[in-house]
Amino acid sequence: MSWLKADFFERDVLTVARDLIGVELVWQGCSGIIVETEAYAALDDPACHTASRPSAREFMQKHRPGAAYVYFNYGMYWLFNLLVKGGEREGLILIRALQPFSGIVEMQQRRSKEKLSELCSGPGKLAQALGIEGKHHGLPMVGRERPVDCGLRRGSEALDVISDVRVGISQAIDFPWRYLARDNAHVSVKHGRVKLPKLKNAAAEEEAKSSDKGHRRTNG
Repeated sequence: MSWLKADFFERDVLTVARDLIGVELVWQGCSGIIVETEAYAALDDPACHTASRPSAREFMQKHRPGAAYVYFNYGMYWLFNLLVKGGEREGLILIRALQPFSGIVEMQQRRSKEKLSELCSGPGKLAQALGIEGKHHGLPMVGRERPVDCGLRRGSEALDVISDVRVGISQAIDFPWRYLARDNAHVSVKHGRVKLPKLKNAAAEEEAKSSDKGHRRTNG
């Protein structure tokens, strides 16, 4: 199995997110097969960090394709992403779930869990299982600067990939930019099971605004 090169990440972010399913993520003695990803586009995607964080936009400018983008989520979990740059749509890809492959005992110790499906079935879980932390932010995952004990290897088995909406966001909730290995026991949320936030009825909201304006004119 060959290591991925930079050109893998120099394509459209949606294409890369889909093609990462089945790739082996190798990390300091542990590894797992990627079975779930989420794509976030740098432009026209309000859910992407680049829409609200200048630091994310700076990261994209300064780093090469395939670099690790690691951040602390809700003050609880480190999340591991990969930079996509140079294609039609640039962006970040969140690695949401792995099927554990090697270094399983170490993963079980870090997670204090025995069941394989509980080790890496979520972005926070997999970062904890592999030992990914903030100090790894910016780490090259491809190319000559890649550490010898970290990287991404082409899988030996092609997986059936399906798409779904993304998890746990409040903007662009209808973008089908989450990719999963079909019927895999290690994904974070099964296909079709994402609970979407309740949205206000647009017509009712507009009517309320009009009513409020009329009330102010009457009493103004």
